Amino acid sequence: QVQLVESGGGLVQAGGSLRLSCAASGSIFGINGMGWYRQAPGKQRELVAAITSGKTNYADSVKGRFTISRDNAKNLVYLQMNSLKPEDTAVYYCEIATIFREYWGQGTQVTVSS
Repeated sequence: QVQLVESGGGLVQAGGSLRLSCAASGSIFGINGMGWYRQAPGKQRELVAAITSGKTNYADSVKGRFTISRDNAKNLVYLQMNSLKPEDTAVYYCEIATIFREYWGQGTQVTVSS
């Protein structure tokens, strides 16, 4: 059974950095892409960054500050977050999309203090 586990969240001051990691246990076949989403209190879950066939895309709000990367061999995906802002505060979720289904992690809390 595939499980995604995020790590690296925490409390950081505005302007600081965090690196999120997502590790997938089990075998995953037919991967189309990997991504990071976030959900702030009272808001809908939104796409932060995604990587598909080596191409990346980012939400406008994080462009130039966040970088997504992946390790295909190890089914790992990372999100480097720099110049964090209080509005980046949210639960961050890892997602892996395959030709069969999507897998989601349970989320990791990121809190940015002003």
